[in-house]
Amino acid sequence: MTVLAPCRLEVLVEEPSAEEALKALLPKIVPGVDFRIVPFNGKTDLLRKLPVRLRDYTYYWAETGLRIVVLLDRDNDDCAELKSRLVEIAREAGLPGEATLFRIVIEELEAWFLGDIPALNAAYPRLPLSLDSQTKFRDPEKVPGGAWEGLEHALQKHGYHKKGLQKVRAAREIAPHMDLENNRSKSFQVFRDGLRRLVKEGN
Repeated sequence: MTVLAPCRLEVLVEEPSAEEALKALLPKIVPGVDFRIVPFNGKTDLLRKLPVRLRDYTYYWAETGLRIVVLLDRDNDDCAELKSRLVEIAREAGLPGEATLFRIVIEELEAWFLGDIPALNAAYPRLPLSLDSQTKFRDPEKVPGGAWEGLEHALQKHGYHKKGLQKVRAAREIAPHMDLENNRSKSFQVFRDGLRRLVKEGN
C-alpha cells in the first residue's frame, strides 16, 4: 500500500508522565515530524482499548502517512511476551508492521531518567554527577527495588520531591535536559532508534 502523505506519529502511552517526557523528547528525536500523544489511564486501560483503536487506524493510516507508536512499561511482565501480544493485536486489527512501533520501557520510565545523570543534575543541581558510579545505579534498568523507587530515594536524599516523587513534574523537569545520544538505558536507545527508523521508512 502506497503512502501518499508525509509521516506523522500517533503515540499511545499509559500515563501522563510518559506524555510529558515525550513532549520534550520527540521533537529532538525526529525533528520536524508532526505528532500527537494520547495518554491512557494506566497500562491495563491502554491494553484494553488498543484493539479497537488500532482497527480504527486501518482505515486511514496509509493515506494520511500515519505511524502508530505504543510505549508501555514492562513492570513485572515478560518483555518478549508483552511485545508478542502487542504485535498480535496489531495483526488482528489489520495493521502491517510498517505502520506500527511497539516499545517496552524496562522497567519504568524513570529508568530513562536514571540513564542520563547529567540531565538529572541539570534539573536537580544538588544531585551528584557521580550518581551512576554507585553500584545501585550503574545499570538504570536493574535498580534494586525498581527505577521509580530508586529515583525517588535519590531525589529525596538531596532535598527534592520530599513528599514523594511527582512523576509528571519530574518528567517535565528532566526530559528537556536529556542527551539523546548518550543515555545508558538500553530501552531508551531501542525506542530512539526504532522511532527514527519508523519515520525514515515512512517518508
